[in-house]
Amino acid sequence: MTLVAGVDSSTQSCTVVVVDAADGRVVRSGRARHPEGTEVDPEHWWRALQEALAAAGGLDDVAAVSVGGQQHGLVALSADGAVLRPALLWNDTRSGQAAADLVRERGARAWADDTGTVPVASITVTKLRWMADHEPALAARIAAVALPHDWLTWRLRGTGRLEDLVTDRSDASGTGYVDTHGQYRRDLLALALRRDADALVLPRILGPSEGVEGPGHLLGPGCGDNAGAALGLGLAPGDTSISIGTSGVVAAVAATTTHDATGLIAGFADATGHHLPLAATLNGARVLDATARLLGVDHAGLSALALAAEPGAGGLVHLPYLEGERTPNLPTATGSLEGMTLGSMTRENLARAAVEGLWCLLHGALDALRAQGIAARSVTLVGGGAQSEAVRAVAPAVLGMPVTVPQAAEYVALGAARQAAWVLSGSTEPPAWAAVTSEVLDGEHRPEIVDRYRSLAFEYAQRVREA
Repeated sequence: MTLVAGVDSSTQSCTVVVVDAADGRVVRSGRARHPEGTEVDPEHWWRALQEALAAAGGLDDVAAVSVGGQQHGLVALSADGAVLRPALLWNDTRSGQAAADLVRERGARAWADDTGTVPVASITVTKLRWMADHEPALAARIAAVALPHDWLTWRLRGTGRLEDLVTDRSDASGTGYVDTHGQYRRDLLALALRRDADALVLPRILGPSEGVEGPGHLLGPGCGDNAGAALGLGLAPGDTSISIGTSGVVAAVAATTTHDATGLIAGFADATGHHLPLAATLNGARVLDATARLLGVDHAGLSALALAAEPGAGGLVHLPYLEGERTPNLPTATGSLEGMTLGSMTRENLARAAVEGLWCLLHGALDALRAQGIAARSVTLVGGGAQSEAVRAVAPAVLGMPVTVPQAAEYVALGAARQAAWVLSGSTEPPAWAAVTSEVLDGEHRPEIVDRYRSLAFEYAQRVREA
């Protein structure tokens, strides 16, 4: 049996799966936590990877490894390969003004046409501008720029040479300085850093099944977490996934990219040669976490309370902008609860409003994809939030369509493992592993829930933008 390994280095944890390269069957696995925060010393990721690898039995008998990871995080390296500052993660919104400045300087349409993405606070290029403006001495020392999965692959490679940094098309497409043809735009890097960028070392962008030699095994190009999940789920053009994790992500595998000047849709690439237009919310499962804490219950208790309430939560509407928001682009927004009366203010309605508010936020992201001509032929629900009984029950009522929930698995890590097997095989197509076992959810569509939410969200956005 030939073994391959896939890594998911996410915002919250590192997961390793070791699988049979022939059929994708998981042989063993390991996991380790990451520290909380929106900036993290990458050494924490490396230590967590070592811990997860040890728990998964190591790599001595593994033929190939690929690393999937959280997108957009900025790892700035000096000429000797040292990390210059803690990595700024995708959910660090301090670069909101830098994003606005970059859009003003070039125009939203130019960014969308050139890179497929209008910069928002989560995108790497905005974090480089923030460094140039707020930490100019450190920014001047940047010799190489990497993303989290690039840096971990480089550490696994073990050479220590900046020129050995590699990445893949999916993660590179989310930087804001790679064009829609997969080529670096050093002029955009120079714009962000306010200095010449010709000498900067950037990771070589590998093909979907192109590998490099590591110590005792092949290393795949890796992938962004959303592309990894799509590969692990076996999604094809026309399929849409909704992931409820730290963030909420609505992503559709498509044959062509998008150029959305509104900035709601990021024209990313997938891990197979297709495209992955994507809308992401800053707020995901932590909306449920916060509400459960407030009500003094665990997630099972939150679900029980939410399901005991009637659809519509007695008129309570929750705008779950608890960490600012990216879709819609309101980085300084805060959450709000409307429709409070003596009758509606019950624990059950509050729990229901949190679940419905989260789904209405994701419904808005799905609408943004549709506005770009992306057809949602099917919706697959994944992520930690998908384990909530209430989340599953409310999904078809808000979305107005059946929702497929695959069996719980580490799909980003499995996607990375599938990529590793692909690299090892030398084939033109990824391995055809067995289809995922799934449950299909259906239920009565309740459009009035979305209508009330939209009205409140529109009013809120107007107040924020006029302030």
